Formats: sequence, structure tokens, C-alpha cells
Amino acid sequence: MNRDMRRMLEKMGVKIEELQNVKEVIIRTDKEEYIIKKPAVNLVKMQGTLSFEIIGGEFTKNPLEREEVPIEIKEDDVLLVAKETGVSKDEAEKVLRETNGDIALAILKIQERKSNNP
Repeated sequence: MNRDMRRMLEKMGVKIEELQNVKEVIIRTDKEEYIIKKPAVNLVKMQGTLSFEIIGGEFTKNPLEREEVPIEIKEDDVLLVAKETGVSKDEAEKVLRETNGDIALAILKIQERKSNNP
């Protein structure tokens, strides 16, 4: 960025600082990881907000592999859901696993299924 442009932005309250020696930038989403090697990175400060500007570099995109963490379902929770909804213990446990152990959501989900399939 040339000097005149930088001065104009500073008059408007925008400050830009170039970060030195950046090796890589990694952006992770739920499903992917974006890796940018050797980018130029600017820190932009404007009206109390910080932004990062990433320019150029070698770009790769990788899918993320998620390790499944087993959910511990308590027997008391299974019995409660089964009793409240009138389903078998196996069905109650299955829906509790689908809802990550959320009892209220499991009950609602089972009731919804029953109302859609009388």
C-alpha cells in the first residue's frame, strides 16, 4: 500500500499494521481446514474493531477427520425417557444418543415421531 493511501486511511481512523515473519495462517471450520503458507498479513484497526487481511501465499484445503467421542448414557436417563414416552429401553437409549444425552430433547423427538406416525 502506498504512503498516500495509508495517510488517507489514517485520517479516517483506520490503522494498518503489517505483521512480520508470518509463516502460515490456519482457518478451521467444522468440516475443513484452510492452510495459507507464507502470506502477507495486515492487522487493520478501525473504530475499535480488529480485522486481519490475509494476502497471497500457497493455499491448501483439507477435510477434517473428527474422532467420535462415545457418549455415556446413564441407565436412569434411559428409564426416564422410556417411561415418559412409552418406548422400549433400546429405543430410548438410541434417541438419547442421537440427542447427545439431552433428556428433554429426546422426549420431544420421540413424541414428535409418534405424532407423525400414529
